[in-house]
Amino acid sequence: MLTVEEAAHRVAATAQPLAPEPVSLNEAAGRTLHETLRADRPFPPFNRVTMDGIALAFAALAAGQTTFVIERTQLAGQPPQPLRSPSTAAVEIMTGAALPPGADTVVRYEDLHISPGPDGQRHATVLVPPPAAGHNVHPVGSDCAVGTPLLLPGTCLGAPEMAVVATVGAHTVQVTRRARVAVVSTGDELVPVENTPLPHQIRRSNALMLAVAVRATGAAVSTFHFPDDPAALRIGLPALLTDYDLLLLSGGVSKGKADFLPTALREAGAEEIFHEVSQRPGKPLWFGRKPGGAVVFGLPGNPVSTFLTYHRYAAPWLRTVQAPLAVTPPPPTFAALAEDVRFKPALTYFLLVRLESGETDGILRAHPVFPNSSGDMTSLLPAHGFMELPLERDFFREGEVWKVWRF
Repeated sequence: MLTVEEAAHRVAATAQPLAPEPVSLNEAAGRTLHETLRADRPFPPFNRVTMDGIALAFAALAAGQTTFVIERTQLAGQPPQPLRSPSTAAVEIMTGAALPPGADTVVRYEDLHISPGPDGQRHATVLVPPPAAGHNVHPVGSDCAVGTPLLLPGTCLGAPEMAVVATVGAHTVQVTRRARVAVVSTGDELVPVENTPLPHQIRRSNALMLAVAVRATGAAVSTFHFPDDPAALRIGLPALLTDYDLLLLSGGVSKGKADFLPTALREAGAEEIFHEVSQRPGKPLWFGRKPGGAVVFGLPGNPVSTFLTYHRYAAPWLRTVQAPLAVTPPPPTFAALAEDVRFKPALTYFLLVRLESGETDGILRAHPVFPNSSGDMTSLLPAHGFMELPLERDFFREGEVWKVWRF
């Protein structure tokens, strides 16, 4: 039986990058960039005013002038007009506006007194002179010059990145194609969610749980259900192995009389890479692939087993194929056990945990969540992830630090 580390290594070996594709700006969020996006003009593209107030020539202040005639008002988005009388006049100006030619400094409203003058125009008296020319001005090109690389291949296009994409006018971008994932539930005991189950039946919750988790990675998901019937599996599986990048199967991979999936997958052309891993929960995990087709995870059917093995193996696979050029991979999480834990079997223990950061010391602590069994889906509700405890140990002390796989 494989160790968790060996199984993870074999899974990772199948994670081939998906090809890039051009998409519109509205479809690019959350995808991985496959090109370099550069500044198409200086940033900022003009001398940008950073405070509401008046724009004037600092030389006039340095020469002793303190009261200025307000020539006009300029709002953000209006073309700047030259300051006509730099030695005696100013322009009332708003944040985000382009600095008028002839002005080099902005004095904010809080440092001014504005009043009507005897000539019928408004006058601004500077109460607190600025320290130097250029005060409250964001100079043109001070952030970056034309042609500066701003986003590199491998960047995940989150909210700040999308703002930059829009700023440089990249209305179409090259990004990694979304993985096509088929989520398949199996079992005669499962009925549609809208049905009222008989006492011996349950609703198809695992498929929905997996579909939601998969969509969070940015992949495209379709869901299917097969009964415990070898003939139905022989009919349905071949197309899924051809049409999708990844198959996530829930249930039917253990050693029960109705666990037909391993045989059905082999008959449909999928090659088994491993079956069973020395871990709890999720020992019956099946993994394989069809040459030239889909990668397949046969996840154990109990919901805790399904969810934990998905996050330990399938979620990293999806991140890798959809972010093959990642500039910065997601950092792992480590936490300190909040209490002693014993686990006797010689298996890697996936311990559900609730994470809490100490208010005074900032230490991230993992509080164990013990399900009644791997079928206890309600135990997932308070948990933020699971701590991976190695099979070489059977006792883990409070305060010891171990890796946590976050949900």
